[in-house]
Amino acid sequence: MKSWKATGHFRGRAARTPRPAAWGHAVARHAGAAMLVVVGTAIAFCCGPPPMMFAADPQEKLDAARKWLEDARAAFAAGKTEEAVALASRAVEAAPNHAAVRLARARLYSQLRDHQAAVADCDACLKLDETLAEAWHLRACERFKLNRIEESLADFDRFVELRPHQERELWQRGIAYYYAGRYEAGARQFESYQTFDDNDVENVVWRYLCQARAAGPEQARRQLYKVRNDTRVPMMEIYAVFAGQAQPEDVLAAAEAGTVPPEERTVRRFYAHLYLGLYFEAHGDAAQARQHLFEAEKLKISHYMWDVCRVHCDRLRADDASQTDRVP
Repeated sequence: MKSWKATGHFRGRAARTPRPAAWGHAVARHAGAAMLVVVGTAIAFCCGPPPMMFAADPQEKLDAARKWLEDARAAFAAGKTEEAVALASRAVEAAPNHAAVRLARARLYSQLRDHQAAVADCDACLKLDETLAEAWHLRACERFKLNRIEESLADFDRFVELRPHQERELWQRGIAYYYAGRYEAGARQFESYQTFDDNDVENVVWRYLCQARAAGPEQARRQLYKVRNDTRVPMMEIYAVFAGQAQPEDVLAAAEAGTVPPEERTVRRFYAHLYLGLYFEAHGDAAQARQHLFEAEKLKISHYMWDVCRVHCDRLRADDASQTDRVP
C-alpha cells in the first residue's frame, strides 16, 4: 500500500499490486509460455498462463506481437505515448486471440489513464481466458477509477477466488468497500492487510475511516493501530493527527519542510491534503474537507491514490449537482 520507498522517494502505489513472480523488463519463461504485460511505466514480458492460451495464434504472430510490444515499450519510455498505443495496437492486430497481448495494451491504457479503453481490453482478455487473475485485478482497479464501485468489487472477489493467498494484499479492495458504504468489510480488509505490512500509515488511516463511518471517530481512534515509523513524509504527521496528537498545520508544515525535488514536493503536498480532507470529512467538517480534497485533486500525480481522490471529488460534485437539481 505504500506509495514510495522508505527513503521518501516515490515508486507509486501500484508497485504493491499483486503480480506474477517475474516482474520487470526482461523476458522470463515459465511452463513454456511468455506473458506480455505492462509494468509500471514500461511494457514487459513475464511468466504467464498455460500453453493452451496460445493455440489460437501461430508462433509467427506471437513473435510479431512481441516485437510490436518491445517497440511500444521503447516509445512509452521516450514519452511518445500516441506512438506507444499505436504500436501496442499493432501487437493486438498481430495476435488478436492472445489474451496476454490484450492485457499488455490494457495496462498501457491504465498508465495513460484511459480507463474505458483499459476496461474494454480487459473484457476482451477475459473472454479469451477467464482464469487470468491479473486481468480481473486490473479491471477491478480500472472500474473503480470509473466510479463503478460494485463492479470493481465483483472483480476483486473473482481475483480472490483465483489467488486466495493474495487476498490480504488487496488494499484497493478495502478502498472500494469504503466507497460502496461497506465499512465493516473495508475495516476487515485493512486489518488483513496489516498482517502483510504493519508499518503503513495509509492502511491504518483507511481502517480508521471505515470504523469512523461505522461506529464514530472516537471509537475509531480508540482502536487505532500503532505505527512504528513510516518514513514517508508527511505520513507520521498524518498519523499523529488521526491519533489526536497533532494539528493539521503540522502535516502541511512537514510537507513543505526540507529540500526535495519538485516532483517529491508535489507528492508530499498531495498526500497531506488528501488525508487532511479525509480526516475533516470523518469528523464532520465538510467545508475544510472539500478545501483539502479539491486542493489534492489539483496536485495530479501518477499514483493510484490520485485516482481515488478524483473519484471522491467527482462524487462530491455529483452530490452538489443533485442538490442543485432539487432546489425549486
